[in-house]
Amino acid sequence: MNVDLFDFVLPPERIALRPAAPRDSARLLVVDGAALHDRSVGDLPGGLRTGDLLVFNDTRVIPAQLEGTRGDSRIGATLHKREGPRRWRAFVRNARRLRDGDAIDFGSGVTATAHDRGEDGSFALEFQGDEPVELLLERAGRMPLPPYIAARRPADAQDADDYQTMFAAEKGAVAAPTAALHFTPELMARFAAAGVEHATLTLHVGAGTFLPVKASDTADHKMHAEWGRIDAATADRLNAVRAAGGRVIAVGTTSLRLIESATGEDGVIRPFEGDTAIFITPGYRFRGIDGLVTNFHLPRSTLFMLVSALMGTDTMQAAYAHAIADGYRFYSYGDASLLLPDRGVRA
Repeated sequence: MNVDLFDFVLPPERIALRPAAPRDSARLLVVDGAALHDRSVGDLPGGLRTGDLLVFNDTRVIPAQLEGTRGDSRIGATLHKREGPRRWRAFVRNARRLRDGDAIDFGSGVTATAHDRGEDGSFALEFQGDEPVELLLERAGRMPLPPYIAARRPADAQDADDYQTMFAAEKGAVAAPTAALHFTPELMARFAAAGVEHATLTLHVGAGTFLPVKASDTADHKMHAEWGRIDAATADRLNAVRAAGGRVIAVGTTSLRLIESATGEDGVIRPFEGDTAIFITPGYRFRGIDGLVTNFHLPRSTLFMLVSALMGTDTMQAAYAHAIADGYRFYSYGDASLLLPDRGVRA
């Protein structure tokens, strides 16, 4: 499928550099079939049905952005996937200055050795010493803001709070599951009062989520794998909700991708633990979810392809054109959408 089908022009001023305050005051574009409705995130409890269930990703973002030196060379590293107790795969800036076996000094007593250069220019970094890597990152790392924000301002202390969801518990993500940034304890109380349940799963979002699709055809794009887990009790809850006629609404494309990875052709969601590199494009038959809450995504990105698969490419192009014209804020700190397909998405 030609990647140009998923292109659109986004004015730079539509990119949000800070989240809405309070979080649930962000705008919400409801795409119900082909119909568009302008709402706010605070309206969501009234837009769902008693018996529906929201699924959140409880991953927690770690300070995965590192700046260091190898000799006289400056080296930047963004960790994106854990490969062992002390070993992380990382995208590296100035990688041409780095060779297998080189040591990088990240300051604050944190050093790592580079190994196994990948075809994509990444390296495996083996952190030295006995302290847990998480403690080393707390000392030397920074919050890994998305590149389209980091290019316009540096990360600061406010981002340490702004870039974590209220569900953040399981350390391991290097990017936030940003759709859940809009949710607050007060909003969750209103969902409960409306009879809308919620559940959590874990998918450690990798920096690969921000990589552009360089291929001209979707068939030639390789997705980066991410680790996720759905336990048996959560899988049983999701299946029970759907069996009772409720809808499973994924909050974020990360939750959706993991649920779909765990769902068989029979539409049954099963326990899952491991890597997923699922790549969803138009023509995909959704098996485990009935709707999606998500932010607005990059043109030509795998995430815009995913929402186009759920709602139809023409519908999503029209929805994004409306959002751009009407001043919606885009990307990680931007506004949200609620996508409800008008066709059966169950197997």
